[in-house]
Amino acid sequence: MSSCLGLYIETNLIKYAKVNKDHNITKVEAFGVKFYDKLGDAIKQIVEETYSFKIPISVNLSNEAYNYYYMFSLLNKKDMGRAIQTEFESYCFDKGINDKSFETRYALVNSIEDKEKIKVIFVSENKAELTTRLQDLNEYKVSTISPLPLALPNLVNFVPKQNIAIVNIEENTTITTIIDEKIYQIDQIEEGSKEILRQINVKENSFSKAYEICKNTTIYTMDAKDLQTEENLYLEDIMPTLYKIVTKVKSTLENNMNKIDKVYITGTLSVINNIDLYFQEYITESKCEILKPFFIDEISTSINIKDYIEVNSAIALGLQGLGEGLKNMNFKKPSFTDQLPDWLKLEVGGSGKNLKKKNSVLGKLNIHFDLNEKLDKIEIGMIRFAAGLLAIIILYGAFSMFLNREYDKKEAEIAEGTKQADGQIALVSADITKVNTITNDYTKARQSLEEISEKLTEQSRYKDAIPLLLQRIMYAIPVDAQITSIENTTGRKIVIQAQSEKYEKLAFFVANLKVNDVLLNAVSTAGTMEGNLVKTTIEGELP
Repeated sequence: MSSCLGLYIETNLIKYAKVNKDHNITKVEAFGVKFYDKLGDAIKQIVEETYSFKIPISVNLSNEAYNYYYMFSLLNKKDMGRAIQTEFESYCFDKGINDKSFETRYALVNSIEDKEKIKVIFVSENKAELTTRLQDLNEYKVSTISPLPLALPNLVNFVPKQNIAIVNIEENTTITTIIDEKIYQIDQIEEGSKEILRQINVKENSFSKAYEICKNTTIYTMDAKDLQTEENLYLEDIMPTLYKIVTKVKSTLENNMNKIDKVYITGTLSVINNIDLYFQEYITESKCEILKPFFIDEISTSINIKDYIEVNSAIALGLQGLGEGLKNMNFKKPSFTDQLPDWLKLEVGGSGKNLKKKNSVLGKLNIHFDLNEKLDKIEIGMIRFAAGLLAIIILYGAFSMFLNREYDKKEAEIAEGTKQADGQIALVSADITKVNTITNDYTKARQSLEEISEKLTEQSRYKDAIPLLLQRIMYAIPVDAQITSIENTTGRKIVIQAQSEKYEKLAFFVANLKVNDVLLNAVSTAGTMEGNLVKTTIEGELP
């Protein structure tokens, strides 16, 4: 039976799952969510609690980027690799960044748009961030570092010819599009759980409590009177962000050339009750449901299935560490000992007279020898093999020393070239100083003109602000909501009194005002019930 500890790490939060696999049976031995102030202490505690001192650890990348290139399918493997690298170097040149500072991997899939081309899913991670991630885990046996969106399909039991999208709402949101059982596109959305947890944390001063509040929050579709519960007091912190996410997901799916049959929802915000029903109201062309690991029916029913779903990201990474998914997406470079076959990983113990070989060819053959006895042919052969291996290691060390010396020479040449370049830069800087002196008066005059122009523009904009506001409110307010009064109290401040029979209509109205920038810094009261009407006060500033 093989095991792997999956760790999904983001700001202030770790999800973990110890995954075991025995032939075709997959189980989750231990799992959970932890909030932390010191990452190292949290990882140590998780390893101790799950007793994962010697098992492999699989972890996510911290801030990877995705690019897409299209190559002719007739290229051979070698030329394909060169062409892809050239495309990335050109991209880095255009962006003014150093392509050598990134660790990269890529996957190939047949292009839907052009049957004669191959689509390249190109993943890059800054080497500095990758090194930081490894340093956080340098005391443990890290075997796999993978991009989470490419590991999430490990949880799905695919149906032939069914196209799906996995919406993972973690700190940021990603959409993994899978066409005909193959990963085709990764889309990233800036909004995610971080905004919601941060807003609730400001009120509760606890990320852990903010997370529990999300778990206890329910998105209802019934009458407003059923919404006035303690668990739903934070809907005004949750709904605007969820609305942004669902509208961007809908736009992404509508732009897809292939029809998406099913949308799976996972990640931190998937713990909100009825979030799948909320997505279904907007994404009507596809069936929306919470992502449940494919093996969930095989595990003990004594544990709430929602608890497993809560750590989907960690389970997916654990499966990735056990060899599932795209194997070439591992950003952890294997060490020298990792590349050796198991029978060459020797553990030598005992005295000089009695050498016991464990986990080696000798151990498998049950061979034992004493140095005081005459050696037989097999023992002589083993000694020769060991001597040959030692010679290889020595040659490897000598070659490494030679490369290091050459590297030092090149580094010295680079330093000299840098010194000369710095001298030229100093001369250029002197010229720039002279130019700046000449243009200083011009800059002051231009600033004065700009200030006058800004004042005139502000006066003109404010003149038409109120009529424009009323027009935009007309398009923002839902059908079943009414405005009882609008007042411009002071300066640019606007106070709106609104009412509706349903609370969600007012919440939708407030969300529209924020999302569409109808009012800046818009805030609303929790709402009060008067008869069969819910009334609220909305305050904000003219844009």
